[in-house]
Amino acid sequence: MAATSQGAQAAAPDEDALGAAYDARLMRRLLGYVRPHAPLVAAAVLALCVEGATQLVGPALTRRVIDVAVPARDGGMVRTAAALYALALAVQFGAGYAETVLTGLLGQRVMRTLRLELFAHLQRLPVAFFDRTPVGRLVTRVTGDVEALNELFTAGVVAGLGDLFTLLAISVMMVAVDWRLALAAFAVIPFVVLVSRAFQSRVRVQYRDIRTRVARINSFVQERLAGLRVVQLFGRERAERARFDRLNREHLASQLKSITVYALYFPAIEVLTTVALASLLVGAAGRVGGAPGAPDALTVGTVAAFLQLVRRFFQPLQDLSEKFNILQAAMAASERIFGLLDTPPEAAPRRALGAGGAGAAAPPRAAGAGVTVEFDDVWFAYDLAHQAVGAPAPAEPEWVLRGVSFRAEPGQTLALVGHTGAGKSTVVALLLRFYTPQRGRVLLDGVDVRDLTPAEVRARVGYVQQDIFLFAGSVGDNIRLSAPLPDAALDEAAARVGADRVIARLAGGWQHELGERGATLSVGERQLLSFARAIAADPALLVLDEATSAVDSEAEAVIQAGLASLMRGRTTVAIAHRLSTIVGADQILVLHHGRVVERGRHRELLARGGLYARLYRLQSVDAPDAAAPPRAA
Repeated sequence: MAATSQGAQAAAPDEDALGAAYDARLMRRLLGYVRPHAPLVAAAVLALCVEGATQLVGPALTRRVIDVAVPARDGGMVRTAAALYALALAVQFGAGYAETVLTGLLGQRVMRTLRLELFAHLQRLPVAFFDRTPVGRLVTRVTGDVEALNELFTAGVVAGLGDLFTLLAISVMMVAVDWRLALAAFAVIPFVVLVSRAFQSRVRVQYRDIRTRVARINSFVQERLAGLRVVQLFGRERAERARFDRLNREHLASQLKSITVYALYFPAIEVLTTVALASLLVGAAGRVGGAPGAPDALTVGTVAAFLQLVRRFFQPLQDLSEKFNILQAAMAASERIFGLLDTPPEAAPRRALGAGGAGAAAPPRAAGAGVTVEFDDVWFAYDLAHQAVGAPAPAEPEWVLRGVSFRAEPGQTLALVGHTGAGKSTVVALLLRFYTPQRGRVLLDGVDVRDLTPAEVRARVGYVQQDIFLFAGSVGDNIRLSAPLPDAALDEAAARVGADRVIARLAGGWQHELGERGATLSVGERQLLSFARAIAADPALLVLDEATSAVDSEAEAVIQAGLASLMRGRTTVAIAHRLSTIVGADQILVLHHGRVVERGRHRELLARGGLYARLYRLQSVDAPDAAAPPRAA
């Protein structure tokens, strides 16, 4: 039912594409998540401004102590200056603490909102999207990319505003004290800008490469852990380890390149800072000790204050370059996150949406009643369903279904048989509205499923898959997926299909905690629980995909007995490879290369001597009527 790996790979988004360095549209969307927390932002900016202002206290006190207190041997002034400096450090500590807490709280709240929105949106995306997108890549979106945005809010935007304020305050003080020395210190700024631009360009490329490598590692690990039994069965441990080692080495090489860029940048900034200090000393050397009152005379305290100011001036410049790197990371992450959020969810009903966004109401249904299921000249191709938005359609689609038409009335059992790849599972996928046919219609009680919401369609269906999926959690929670049922209803549903014997042996009964995918249960036990889950919601339509393939003959007999009463009045669509399980069906469709080549009841099809008869003989089934499942009365 899934697309080919080649098609999925072709439709996957380009992880290596390098987006814009700054995208105002993305930034506006990001700031939309910040607006509800405006008081936090204002408080954090205020704390940063206080922290930046306190950095001016030290140089000012140093100048006064050296120029006034020391020559006058005024110990009281020195002690007062020391006390003021200690107070300034305490205020700086408090402001820094407040800024860290406030920006951290801001980032965590934004991340919580984004993660919740991403997860909710992922659950609304069509199945075709997951066919072409690796799960590991989506995990990277919800974890790593959201974390990159957390850095933007905790150490980027707000801290960047604080750095700008600090730069402005220090610059004003330097110019106010002595504009000539200020110009001497500012002379290296163009070189700082050039070095920072080169750093930003290289880091931007390396960051995108690192994120790509991380996404590939996540995809690889997720897939191999999900298929660990197959890996061990075929002795692929060494080969898979070698493939993982290659991915890991590529990630390591990318990280080392990034480290190299940083290792070059910070020493370069230190060299330029030293050059600025040297130019400051050269400019001040001839002016220190001049006649008092001369226009260009400098005091030793002024020079000492300037040395401190220059040191403080280049620190936020260096920090701003790092903030730019954080901004680049956030732009790349937000581009992917919003690209995911902008992916269209499952198709809405074609009818006009009503209040609250709900589609047209589903046809009313009496308790225990079935639905009429109809396929009207349905054509479907996975390559059309999986193609990327805006991509050209293939010249000749690979049709999986070709003009399929049938009708099943309430109380009837419709069976689908055929060779592997004939299109049986695709019929079920269209019926459940996992996909939409390119031609024709799928109808429930005469209403096109495209005129109903996916939830309205699936609320009427009890689906038992061949590949059973159980969530980590209690047994009861796994049965209650479709409705909040009391324990009595769970007991009744379990007893009807023989799952009560499974519950009886579990410690804690319905409260027993299952492992991931129900790993603590056998395949047959998981299948029994899936039957209980399907019938607990009182569905109008039962869809059975080779549903008893993993249970023993005794359990199958119990299930069939329970289904006999359950199917009464309801509609059942069953996919079967063992033809002995569907000989009592009201209608059997034989699919071959996506077409219905035969239809009828078991005896009629055998009498024709066609494909169904050949399939039946191949399975060497004797006395078919004795093995027939019970039919609804």
